[in-house]
Amino acid sequence: MATSLNMLSEDCISTIVSLTSPPDACRLMLASSTLRSAAESDLVWAGFLPSDLPDLLSRAHTQLSFSSKKELFSQLCDSILIDGGVSRFLLNKVSGKKSYVLSSRALSISLSNEPNHWTWTTHPTSRFPEVIELKTISHLEIEGRISTQDLSPNTTYGAYLLIKVSDRAFGLDSIPSETSISKEESSVTNTAYLCPLDDQKQQLGSFFYVNRRQMMDKRVVQGEGRRPSKRGDGWLEVELGEFFVGEKSEMINMNLMEVKGHQLKGGLIIEGIEIRPKC
Repeated sequence: MATSLNMLSEDCISTIVSLTSPPDACRLMLASSTLRSAAESDLVWAGFLPSDLPDLLSRAHTQLSFSSKKELFSQLCDSILIDGGVSRFLLNKVSGKKSYVLSSRALSISLSNEPNHWTWTTHPTSRFPEVIELKTISHLEIEGRISTQDLSPNTTYGAYLLIKVSDRAFGLDSIPSETSISKEESSVTNTAYLCPLDDQKQQLGSFFYVNRRQMMDKRVVQGEGRRPSKRGDGWLEVELGEFFVGEKSEMINMNLMEVKGHQLKGGLIIEGIEIRPKC
């Protein structure tokens, strides 16, 4: 194999490697010194970087410093702050596809600038300078927007609300929240809860409030009643829905609202909405 490889120029080998994937390129670095040199080249890693890279770098909150395209790819996989620090951009280290996290500052949250209802604060485990915590409100409305131009084409994406629930939370799940993903010509709705109840609380809630909950549930659209799942970073995520990015440029609206229960609620901490490939 070494003899055959020596007959090819490094640029030729690099071109071949660039048709694989980032993990393949990393594995090929271990095969031989010839492959290592080719697999580390800018020609290979430039092919794994997004086509709109100049625009993305211009949106970076701080200027990036890198000595090679491979190092730049690694930095983007770790995520970078963009758009004045209110959003994060990152690449999937396996597929190279794009993901975004819109911070709570980048979302439209009803009455978010009213100190009687919400407070802007910091959180030690957040990836952003600020998060928002709900004091008390009866109508909860959260919306995020992203253009499909910013995402990887021919990819199914999921949108996830990133939250924490404080120990003093109240009223969050008296009725399921309604979620939706909307494009220009379509909208898909579902339902979700904001609290990951344990079995004991679930049983007590079912015993004492089953009749009231059944009555309240009839007010919202039919849905799965999704529960939050715990992430590796300690936050919870609630799936808002999924959508497919084709070749057409569209604006995607991602929503969670609870406006039909008319019950005061508080103790919800919102970091943002993550938009990432589902496969």
